[in-house]
Amino acid sequence: MRVLIAIVLLFILYAPTHSAAAAEPQSSESEAQPTTAESADRVELNSADKAALESLPGIGPRTAELIIEYRMNNGGFQKIEDLMNVRGIGERTFLRLRELVRVDAGASQQ
Repeated sequence: MRVLIAIVLLFILYAPTHSAAAAEPQSSESEAQPTTAESADRVELNSADKAALESLPGIGPRTAELIIEYRMNNGGFQKIEDLMNVRGIGERTFLRLRELVRVDAGASQQ
């Protein structure tokens, strides 16, 4: 448990920062509402097709299918952390993906 806490703290302290985000007067708490430029670069979990999901690091064909299956069975993703509810996506994979994905409230579910 201590190792996990240490890893999470190290990740938080040494997480890469985006120069565009630093130039804008937004707090780090605005992660749920990324800027338009950041949002366009991220994969939307509730509407992305299999190919878009497979473009994410560590996501292969089977995991992409499981993501689509999860959103169909659960009414979509409410927040990006829900990605960890998909079989095969643990905390380590999530931490790699969290800056690359987004959840839009009005996105269509496939």
